[in-house]
Amino acid sequence: TVTEARMAIAMALEGGIGVIHTNLTVEEQVREVMKVKKFESGFITDPICIGPTMKVSELDELRRAKGFSGYPVTEDGHMGSRLLGLVTKRDTDFVADRSVPVSTIMTKLDNLVTAEEGVDLLAANKILKESKKGKLPVVSKQKRLVALMSRLDLQKNASYPSATKDEKKQLMVAAAIGTRPADRDRVKALVAAGVDAIIVDSS
Repeated sequence: TVTEARMAIAMALEGGIGVIHTNLTVEEQVREVMKVKKFESGFITDPICIGPTMKVSELDELRRAKGFSGYPVTEDGHMGSRLLGLVTKRDTDFVADRSVPVSTIMTKLDNLVTAEEGVDLLAANKILKESKKGKLPVVSKQKRLVALMSRLDLQKNASYPSATKDEKKQLMVAAAIGTRPADRDRVKALVAAGVDAIIVDSS
């Protein structure tokens, strides 16, 4: 069925295959394909991040909207920037003044248990178990956030024997294209990104 990366990952884990729709720029569609191909069960490569100036009241709204309680706090509020800390329900439960920024109540980087970029699933799982933490940020040498590991997601993703994978053990994903001459360039970019199948949408 027509998807973006998150649904395509869920479908491939269950033995199906998602088709990344064509109502995206070439760059955006390629990015969605790459998210699926780079996915490793247990690692969250596109977590929702927040900036240090976000108020606790705004965090409350975000939690209600997204359903997650813990968020990485990065320098600019985006994935890939320097990790400053982590804010969880435990940090905010007893904060009376909800107008304060999260930077004042978060667990700072120096007090976090982290893993270095390149850590494999087994080693990351061991760190999580030994630390008894709910979340494990994976950071580069420059302390930039590259992934997040969640104990809850790890439990959910522990075993997917029916997952649709290619010969490199990566999840499989398809992409849709149109019939315009410019779509030839789209196909080349998608193939370079590792797409497993191309679906021609002639509607």
